[in-house]
Amino acid sequence: MFTSETQIRIHYALTDQMGVVYHGHYAQFYEIGRTEAIRTLGYTYKDIEAMGILLVVTDIHTRFLRPAKYDDLITVKTTLREIPLYHKIVFHSEIYNQENELLNTGDVTLYFMEAKTMKRCEMPEVLKEKLSKYF
Repeated sequence: MFTSETQIRIHYALTDQMGVVYHGHYAQFYEIGRTEAIRTLGYTYKDIEAMGILLVVTDIHTRFLRPAKYDDLITVKTTLREIPLYHKIVFHSEIYNQENELLNTGDVTLYFMEAKTMKRCEMPEVLKEKLSKYF
């Protein structure tokens, strides 16, 4: 299993009039977590795109347990529970506040796609090699 953690400070623009994070922002938090998880492997989204591969979101599931609030320092814990097979990768996210209370969970499914053809393809071999030591 591969896990990465990223912290984000909740600023005012992310909240509604009650000081609670607007629900639509959680997809962005998941993306920040994914981006930083890939970075810990030594790659960036930009590197993957330079290989001619795009990561396309195909499915998002989210569960709201408690609200994140203005000025909270949240931790986005991003996990790959299984090594990606074929063209699909699933990132599981858990979001915690500074008191380590679980606020939100989500699963995001992405497909590896060839940029030129927009057809599904397998994960680049270099990423498979990096991830294999965690499984």
